[in-house]
Amino acid sequence: MIRVVHSFSENASLEAIDLSSVDLFWTEPLEFRYRAFAALRQQDPIRFFAEPEIEGLPPGAGYWALTRHADVVEASRRTDAFCSGKGTNIPDLPPAFLEFYGSMINLDDPRHARLRRLVSGGFTPRMMRELDIGIDVTTTEIVDAAAEKGSCDFVVDVAARLPLAIICDLMGIEAERRDEVFELSNVVLSQGDPEYVPEGVDPLVAFLEAGAGLAEIMKDTAELRRGGNGEDLTSVLVNAEVDGERLTEDELASFFVLLCVAGNETTRNATAWGLQLLTENPEQRDRWLADLDGVLPTAVEEIVRMSSPVIHFRRTVTSDGVRLGGHEFSEGDKVVLFYASANRDETVFVDPECFDVTREPNPHVGFGGPGPHFCLGAHLARRQVGAMFRELLSRFPEVRSTAEPDRLRSNFVNGIKHLPCSLTA
Repeated sequence: MIRVVHSFSENASLEAIDLSSVDLFWTEPLEFRYRAFAALRQQDPIRFFAEPEIEGLPPGAGYWALTRHADVVEASRRTDAFCSGKGTNIPDLPPAFLEFYGSMINLDDPRHARLRRLVSGGFTPRMMRELDIGIDVTTTEIVDAAAEKGSCDFVVDVAARLPLAIICDLMGIEAERRDEVFELSNVVLSQGDPEYVPEGVDPLVAFLEAGAGLAEIMKDTAELRRGGNGEDLTSVLVNAEVDGERLTEDELASFFVLLCVAGNETTRNATAWGLQLLTENPEQRDRWLADLDGVLPTAVEEIVRMSSPVIHFRRTVTSDGVRLGGHEFSEGDKVVLFYASANRDETVFVDPECFDVTREPNPHVGFGGPGPHFCLGAHLARRQVGAMFRELLSRFPEVRSTAEPDRLRSNFVNGIKHLPCSLTA
C-alpha cells in the first residue's frame, strides 16, 4: 500500500512550492505533490501565489490557495462572499469567454439557478431509466471489445469510451461524430499538452477553436432535433418548455461544452485512476472482490477522493473584510479551492494517503464542495464508475495496469492520457 510521509522534506521551505508552475510542480511525481500539500496544510494553509504569465492574457494579480478541507467547504457554501461569476479558472478571462466555455459553472444566482433548473428539468424519469439501462449495456460492449484484445490502452479503449458514449446518447449526438467530440474535448482540457496541441500552435487558439467545434456540433444537433418528438435531452430542451422557459441556442451549446468537459473527462480519469489504485493496492482489490456489490458504493467514493479528477476551482471575494480560516480578504481577491489537497486532509480522513475501498465516512470534495455548485452529474458519474468496475472485476478479477500512467500535463485536471493494461480471466 502506498503511503506518503506528511512532510515536504526535512530541510526544504515552503518557498520550494510553486502551485503556479506546471513544469516545476504539476509534472513532478505525485508523492512530491501530496507532500507539498501536506506541508501547506500544516504550515501555511492559506498561502499567496503569483500567477503564471499566459501569452495573450493580461498579468494576473495572484491568488490565495486554500488547502484545508474545512476552508474549501466553507468557501463553497458561502457563495455570497466567494462568487463564481468572475471566473473559476485562475487567469482572468473575458466575460463572454467565461460564460460560453463555463456555462453555469461561471455564473452566480439567480442566473446560475435558472440554468441549473432548466437543465435538471430536462432529465425526465423515463430518460433516466433508459440512461441507467444504457450504462450497463454500453459497459458490457466496451469490456467485450477490450477483452478480445487481451491487453489494451485502458484510457483509450475502456475508461474514455463509457462517458463519451453516454453523453452522446444523452444529447442525441450522431454516432459518427463521437470521435470528433472526444478529440475536441481533449484539446479543451489539454492546457497545451503537446500530445493534443502540436508544437507551434498557440494553446489558447487551439482551446478556442476546440470549444467552437463542440458548440457547432451541438448547434447542428439542435437543428436536427428542433420540431421533432425525440426523447434525448437536446430534443427536450429545444422543443419543450421547462417552468415556462427554454435554453437559448448559445446556452445549449455552452452547456454541451461543459458536459463534454465536466462529464466526460472527469469520469474517464476517475475510472483510469481507479484501475491504477487497484493495481497498486492488491489487498484492496481482494477486499472488493469478496463483496463486489456491497463494497461498490464506498469503493467508488474512495476512487473519486484519491483521484480528485478536478484539482481546483477558483472563487473571487465579493467585499472587503471577508474572513475565512483566520485570514481576512479584500474585495477582488482570488481564492483557489484545491480539492486535491482537501481530499487528503489528515484532520478529516484517517490515514488519508491510504486507499481504502471500505472507507466510511468519506466526506470528500471530489465533486466540488457543498452548495449550489456541487456537481450536477455526480450521480451519473458514480453510476458509470461503479458499472465499469463491477463489469471488469466480475469478469476479469486480475485486471491490472502494466505500466506507469502517462499523465496529462495540467494543473487543473488530474488526467491520465494512456494506461496499458492486461485483462486476465
